[in-house]
Order: sequence, then C-alpha cells, then structure tokens
Amino acid sequence: MAYGDAIAALADPTRRTIFERLRRGPQPVVELARGLHVSRPAVSQHLRVLKDAGLVRDRKQGTRHYYSVHGDALADVREYFESFWEDALAAFKEAAERGEKDEAGDE
Repeated sequence: MAYGDAIAALADPTRRTIFERLRRGPQPVVELARGLHVSRPAVSQHLRVLKDAGLVRDRKQGTRHYYSVHGDALADVREYFESFWEDALAAFKEAAERGEKDEAGDE
C-alpha cells in the first residue's frame, strides 16, 4: 500500500500547495515558503512528511536543499486511482451486457 502514505501526506492543504509548487521544478525551501502562511521551518517539516511518503526528493547544493517531485511515487497513486475506473468500467460493461440480455428475452 505505497499509495496510502502519499494520499495521507497530501491530505494536508499546506503540503498539497507545497507539492503543487514543485511542478515548476526543483526549488529550495525559501522559494517554496514564499507567500505561504507558515514559516520556513514549518515548510521544512511539511517537506519531511512529503519525503517520508516518497513524494519528493531532495538534493543538496551548497548550503541549500532543493526539493523535487519523485515521479515513481506518483505512479503508485495514479495506479490506485485508475483501478477505480477499471472497476467502474467493468461494472458498467456487465450492467450493459445484462441489459441487452434482458431486452432480448422480452421480445
């Protein structure tokens, strides 16, 4: 259940905002914190949760840590949500086929 930690980490609105900011590419904490209602240390704590969930990676360059999205973790989350569509489509197909059989029997 690799996707469970990722979903739990993204349940927090501040973490989602930080994560979404990483779409633009690797960024240091100071950039990620700009304009947020929380302090830089709080952003660092949120990044630690995202990192522990496997959603972000960090790379040290000089005195700064740059954070970026970890695509493999997103693949697990995507696979989880796509399974819902697969189940829904299979149920729809089954219902449609059942409906065709019912209609054929009514004639």
